[in-house]
Order: sequence, then C-alpha cells, then structure tokens
Amino acid sequence: MLSIKLHFTAIDTRGFSLGALIALLALVPASISPSQDINPDLLDHGWKAEWISCPGAPQRELGVYHFRKTFSLASVTEHFVIHISGDNRYWLFANGARVVEGPARGDLGHWRYETVDISKLLRPGTNVLAAVVWNFAELAPMAQMTNETGLIVQGDGPAEQAVNTDASWKAIADPAYEAIPLGGRMSEFYTVVGPGERVEGSKYPWGWEQPGYDDSRWQAARIITEGGPRGIQDSHSRWMLVPRPIPLMEDTPQRLARVVRASHVGNSGSGATNAALDSFPQGKAPVAIPARTRAQILFDQSTLTTAYPELVVRGGRGATIKLTYAEALWKGREKGNRNETEGKEILGYSDEFRPDGGANRIFRPLYWRTFRYLQLDIVTGADPLVLEDLRSVFTAYPFTMRAEFKSDDPVLEQIMAVGWRTARLCAHETYMDCPYYEQLQYAGDTRIQALVSLYMTGDDRLVKNAVESLNESRTPEGLTQSRYPSFLPQYIPPFSLLWIGMMHDLWWYHGDADFLRQFLVNERGVIDWFESRLVAPSGAQPQSERSSALLGKLEWWDFADWNDGFPDGVPPQEAGGESAVLSLQFAIAARDAADLESAFGSAELAEHYRALSRQIAQATYKMCWDPSHGLIADTPLHRSFSQHASILGVLADAIPAADQQAVMAKVLRDTSLTQCSFYFRFYLFRAMKKAGLGDEYLDQLGPWLNMLKLGLTTWAETPEPTRSDCHAWSAHPNFDLLATVAGIESSAPGFAEVAIEPHLGRLNHLEATLPHPQGEVWVRYERQGTDGLVADVTLPGTLTGWFIWNGKKVQLHPGDQHLVYQSRAVAGSLGSSGGA
Repeated sequence: MLSIKLHFTAIDTRGFSLGALIALLALVPASISPSQDINPDLLDHGWKAEWISCPGAPQRELGVYHFRKTFSLASVTEHFVIHISGDNRYWLFANGARVVEGPARGDLGHWRYETVDISKLLRPGTNVLAAVVWNFAELAPMAQMTNETGLIVQGDGPAEQAVNTDASWKAIADPAYEAIPLGGRMSEFYTVVGPGERVEGSKYPWGWEQPGYDDSRWQAARIITEGGPRGIQDSHSRWMLVPRPIPLMEDTPQRLARVVRASHVGNSGSGATNAALDSFPQGKAPVAIPARTRAQILFDQSTLTTAYPELVVRGGRGATIKLTYAEALWKGREKGNRNETEGKEILGYSDEFRPDGGANRIFRPLYWRTFRYLQLDIVTGADPLVLEDLRSVFTAYPFTMRAEFKSDDPVLEQIMAVGWRTARLCAHETYMDCPYYEQLQYAGDTRIQALVSLYMTGDDRLVKNAVESLNESRTPEGLTQSRYPSFLPQYIPPFSLLWIGMMHDLWWYHGDADFLRQFLVNERGVIDWFESRLVAPSGAQPQSERSSALLGKLEWWDFADWNDGFPDGVPPQEAGGESAVLSLQFAIAARDAADLESAFGSAELAEHYRALSRQIAQATYKMCWDPSHGLIADTPLHRSFSQHASILGVLADAIPAADQQAVMAKVLRDTSLTQCSFYFRFYLFRAMKKAGLGDEYLDQLGPWLNMLKLGLTTWAETPEPTRSDCHAWSAHPNFDLLATVAGIESSAPGFAEVAIEPHLGRLNHLEATLPHPQGEVWVRYERQGTDGLVADVTLPGTLTGWFIWNGKKVQLHPGDQHLVYQSRAVAGSLGSSGGA
C-alpha cells in the first residue's frame, strides 16, 4: 500500500458540544459569499501571490499537505475578497470554518480559481487561514488534470494582500493517510473516480485548521513560482489562471433513512436492532461497539445521493472502521430490485478510518462519494468505540428547479422526480456521465443534460461551461475530444458533431450569440475535418462528386449507441467506412452549423453548410433507402437495419417529408431492427415528434416504468444488467414531457417566440410551468370529448407565439389567454388578462 498524505477534513471539536458542532457545520456554507468582483489588475497582470508547496514534498507523487497563515486585522471591513486555487484540489478554512473547495475542474491552460468574500468569518485581532491540498498522482480521477502539488491565495485589494501565499505561510505534510486503490469487484467495471482513503487518526494533526493550534514546528512554505492569469507576457507558471465561471456547489445536510441490518452492535446480538440503533440514522442516539468485537451496520439512504459522509466517533483507539459505498446491493452478479436487501451484499469502493481514541473525531473524505447504501464494517481492539453520528452533506451543482409538471397520471410526476434527481447527481463542477464510476463530461451525454438543465431550471451557466470546456479540448486537426476535462485523451468523432448540436441548442433556447460567436472558428474546424473525409460513390470522380458522397472511414472510436447490433457501440460500416448513421449525423451537424453561421457568422459558409447537409442527406437516401423495407439501411449494401438510420433520416430530412410518418411508424413497431438504447431514444422521440407521432410518446415510456419497478431512484445507463444506476443521458423524459407532451417549444432563436403544441396522448388533464429567459411559461389543459381542448396559457414579458391543436393555430400574446377548441375548431377567445 502506498503511503499518501491525504487529509480528511478533520475538525478539532474540543470545546464544542456535539449539537453545537453539528449546528456549526450546517451553518458554515452560508457564512461566506462567493464573489465574482475581481480586481481588473488580476485579470491581465502577474499576481503578487506565489504558488507554494511543502518543503521536501515531491512534486507529483501522492500526498496531502496542510498550510496556515496567521494575520492580524485592526478591524473587520465590509468585504475581504480573496482568490484561491490548488493542485490537485484544496479545501480552505477561515478561523476553523470550512469556506470553499476547488478548483472547479479545467485544464492547465484554463486553471480555475475561486473568488470568495470571507469578511463574515474574520474578527479584529488575530485570524487564521488554513488550507489542505492533496495530490492523488497516478490514482487521481480521470477528470482531474494536474501539474504538480501547489496552493495559491491572492488578496483582491491592498488590505487583502496580507494573506497572499509566500514563504510567510507555514506547511506540513500529513502522515495520516494511505490511498486505497480501486480493486476487487470494482476492477470488473470501468471506474476512474479516484482512490479511497485510509486515515490513521493517531497520526493526524487534529485541530490544524483552528486559530489556537500550535504550528511552531511547521516549516516555511516552499515557493514554486509566481502566479498569474492566462494570457500575460512571460508567465513562468504552467497554471494559466482563469476565474471560475460557475457558482459554488450546493452543500445541504442530510440524514440516512434507516438501518437495514446490523450485527454485534450494542445489545443487538446477531442481526436484531435495538432502539438506539433504530434512532441512530436520525442522529438521536449514539451506538456503542464493545471492545474486541467485529460489528457491521448496513444503512439505506433511500435514494441515491452524492455527498460527503461524516462519521463522528469517540474512543475506539486501535479500531478500524471501513465505510463501503454502493448504488445498489448485489446477489451474485445481479442487482435485482434495488429496494430488496435480503440475501444481498454490498460491493463497492471504500474508505477506512482508524480512531485515535479521542472524543468527537470526525471522519470526512476529501472528496464526495456516491451511494444509496453505506455499510460500516467495524473491528475494535481493547478500547470500546462509540458511534456518535453518521450523516452526510449533499453536494452538486446548485440548480434550482423551476419547471413543474402535473397530470392525471401520477407516474409521470414520479418519472420527472427520478429524472431530476438523475440530472442533479450528474452535474457538479462539470456535467458527468455518471457520478459513481466515471464522473467524466462526454459531449454526447452532455448535449442531453444541457437541454434538461435549460428546461428544468433556466440556468445556462453549466451549459456554457461545457461548451467552453469541450472547445478547450480541440486537437490541431479540428476535433474536440469526446470527454473533457480528462488527462487521458479519448476521441469519438460523432461527439464533436454533438458539440455543435449543443451550441445550436443553447442559441435556440437561450440566444447567447455573443458567447457562442467565439467558437464559430472551431465549429468550422470540426466541419472541415468531416468534410475532408467524404468519399465519392463507386465509379465517380472523387473531386467532382465528393460533395454528394457519404463519409468514409473515420479515425478513432465511431460510437453511436450501446446495443446488440452495434459492436462496441459502433454502427455497421462498409469496408471503406460508409455508414448511414455516421453520415446523417454529419448532415444534421452541418445544418446546425449553417444556422449558427446565418445568425452571427458567415453567410457564405452558411450557404455552403446547408448545401453540404442536403447533398449528404440526398446521397444517403439514394444509396441506403430500401424500398422493400421502407427504411434506410445501415450501409449502402443494405445488409442490416436499425432504428437509428431511419431516425436520423427523418431528423436530417433525407427521407421525404410525406414519407416520414410512415417510416417512423415502422421504426416503432419493427422489433427486428437494432433497437435504440435509453440514450438514443432521445433522438427517437425527436423524430417521432417531427413526423407527427408526438401523441404516441407516452406509450414509449416502458423502459422507464420498468426501472421504477426495479426500485431505481435514478435512471440507469442501459437495460439490465447495467453497470451504472445513474446516467443522465437517460433523463431526457424531463425535457420531452415539457417540450412534447406539454408541447412548449421555442420557435425562434433565444426562445424569442413560443410554439405550444400539446401531445397529450391518453392524458385528460395537464398543468406545466417552464422557465423562460423572460420569466415563466404556464399552461393548463383539459380535454373536452375526444378531440376538444380547453387551454389556459400565460406568457411572460413580451413573449408571443402560437398555440396549435389538431392543426389549428391561434396567435398568443403576452399575459393570460383562455382557448376553447371544439370539434376541431376554435370556439373561444383570449381572456381579459393581458389582452390586446
């Protein structure tokens, strides 16, 4: 086992009652304020603060280090703004209170720093800033970029310069930690989220972050180099600092729901639970573990969560407490119903804490964990152990849900709730494919997650961060990487096309032309890369007919979807690489790029991209349309058929508009076709809606109903057996229920106009609210007979648009309106509120 200086965020609790300590922990996040008011000099000049490290510490090996700075204030001013960053990561404390973690993930060319106002935590006289910095080295999460271990703190103005990092800071290496590499059953799955932590309490410098701690034996910090922002002349630092573009993460205390089972705990015997144990998850009673005992307690959070577990103990010197985290329990190689626990075991990654015998010792890992089930395996020595509490602090991007959806089918509200939880757990400092196994921001996943965010919250900051991050991953040839940040490069060329689609979505639903304009040159690079890989039809002159060709063989990984018909996710191709699925994805992206160029780019390129899109779509239809099947084949040789090729044929308008509904009807009903996974059903549903089959949407939710029956509290990556129980690419019903079923869609860039066309299917009643750049769109529908409808609509600000039902359009204006559709004709008028 490698010895590493990892710090779990320990707090010296001497002088605090347990209740007071819990209250302090809950209040600290609200006691500081994130700030983006940055001194302009810090954005284009070198910083006076220097990157520092611990003397004698290796640059790039495993380690955890503590830093302290004592300073005096004659008085506390209204603001005390500082900027801070670290590598790999850090936590900052002010006078013992936890302030901020970071940095928000980026790369060395765009290394984020946090800006916070800590004035409310300071006092006249002596104050202490303290930070813990850790480096997981080769065990670091795949998403963690790194240069070397370091910390930087820069005061914003003259008064705050007193805390600039330099040799006046003190530092110490923490010998308390070992890393626990992921192994055992976890090695069967692709898991790249970083190691577990083993903490030896007897070696830990308890109270290191408190003002009264004696740091006289600590050393003066070692200077690495001066700090400075990205873009300045003669920077000697590999960290090119840029402001954090997103808010601080949410921190909300939460409790475990229940004890599933326990053994050898208190007087519980072998399996029974006592009253103290039953009350323990609510923090109402401690639990005693006798000396020389092997005990086990399995807890259920009731839903999956991403959180910092906090275990509070006293006594137990020489004991070992193992914390294991899992999305679900296992029986053999199957998970089964996630609510069922009988005969199942926990398998997952873990942390380990070895108490030193002190009172009110808190174990909290450096980085958050993902779990529904959490198990304690305890071995005590000669000293009995008391578990004072086990709680957690939920963390994720601080989205606020503004959308609402209610109908006469309560299961749909349950689907919305589970989808929202899925989306939240997969959104932190970046979007993530899954929180348990990878925590990587993939363009294909993120395109869907971004739409869910916009429709559920109206908050576009994490969307913009994703667009920008993927842009920062570009290769010299023009492609974006498939996922970013990631220290191991990976390339999925179709995901570069979906990056363009993501930008198109942001423009369509939020506008943001000024933000997006900077990426046009790189969008052009993606289109150029694909255009250069078009191949001429058999027998044609390459140069003269290249523009009407399909894509040829592409480098890297041509992933499209997980299913039995696409080996390793790659759709069928001919020997030369020709594929309807890949070519049509390019046609759609070229059309999206044309829209962006028309709006705020080059009219000439827009015309070229539009023609290119049409030509590829027409060539695909000509070579891959199979009249006997009435579908687009996967390749020109017509040897296989998938839902995907015809779905994309509809979305790219390769299939004539008059035929699209018939094609989609076959796609939905022909089970011999290679089927879409949860992920690609997002595009299936879009094609259904485009082809006029939106009213069949609710009938396609069977996979999500099956997941509910299996007790999943978030949506899985794939049908059973699945690796990940939480994969946000499966959360698109949250978008579809609002955009398709409630029918609230943008009909102009920036959502400048709305088109409301409900597809109620079997529903008789529906009420929905959608966040909009100008406020909120609200609708309520009641069916009247078989095809009649009473609709109430409220539009915010100056928003106008159209309401469509059974092919009849009524113009909408700002404010309230009341519509009555009877016998396929409008029989009502606008209401008085907001009328013309």
